[in-house]
Amino acid sequence: MTIQQIIYALTIAETKSMNKAAEKLFISQPSLTGAVKELEKETGITIFIRGARGVSCTNDGEEFLSYARQVYRQYELLMEKYGSPGHIKRKFGVSAQHYSFAVKAFVDMVKEYGTDEYEFALRETKTYEVITDVGSAKSEIGVLFMSDFNRRVIEKMLRRHSLEFHPLARCDAYVYLWKNHPLAGQEKITFDQLRPYPCLSFEQGEESSLFLSEEILSDRDYPRTIKATDRATMLNLMVGLNGYTLCSGIISEELNGGSCVVVPFEADGAGSGGIMEIGYISSRRLGLSEIGKKYVEKLKTVIS
Repeated sequence: MTIQQIIYALTIAETKSMNKAAEKLFISQPSLTGAVKELEKETGITIFIRGARGVSCTNDGEEFLSYARQVYRQYELLMEKYGSPGHIKRKFGVSAQHYSFAVKAFVDMVKEYGTDEYEFALRETKTYEVITDVGSAKSEIGVLFMSDFNRRVIEKMLRRHSLEFHPLARCDAYVYLWKNHPLAGQEKITFDQLRPYPCLSFEQGEESSLFLSEEILSDRDYPRTIKATDRATMLNLMVGLNGYTLCSGIISEELNGGSCVVVPFEADGAGSGGIMEIGYISSRRLGLSEIGKKYVEKLKTVIS
């Protein structure tokens, strides 16, 4: 098995098409197909299945690709340190819960690379996918939070994927709402004050669980709840329905504008604690690349 074969397999998985992968790799489609067949023969598994909607991975293929991404990451780190300058295109990926500060750090990092050739990815996604993306080396870094309520479950998932959590900040819970919300001018907001308004949270998909919620105090009983899948929809619901969500209070006004505000949440002693520990996750086996270290620096700066 060669690095070239691994690159072929990863490109097919990324594009979900033999033709598109061949174009991206600058080789003929028959040559790529032959290389994949040879790889499958060597590994003794079927990696890809071709169907009407393109190419998909088998279960064995998904497992193979998880290891392949880790091998390729090691190759990138090796070339970064010992290869010829400019020999390899800079690649880097972040998967994060829906945090504007994670986006702001990403923007600041990308600006430093200017005209350098790179292929970066920022994935705002579900908690489960943040963890599996980093576990499979699809992303180098994941950004999420832990609390007393979800810590045992999250740490168990991290151990299963050989990942570790690096804390960046501990934050009290804040209420995030539209600037013209009836409660926006309060010094503090209690749970009782929030009862008449819909609580907004991010949909977590098939792996949905209170422990995977992106919002603190997810174990509370909210009379009105609405789930959304992206931050833009969440903001629209805040304006249209006077909805709110509970967050860390760390927001980027540069990206979000001044349409929303955060107000300290006053806990009443019921349910789980209102302390969020914001941090990033990374592989225990693989060190951070220079780009990864740069992104962590930007995260620390934005959060501080």
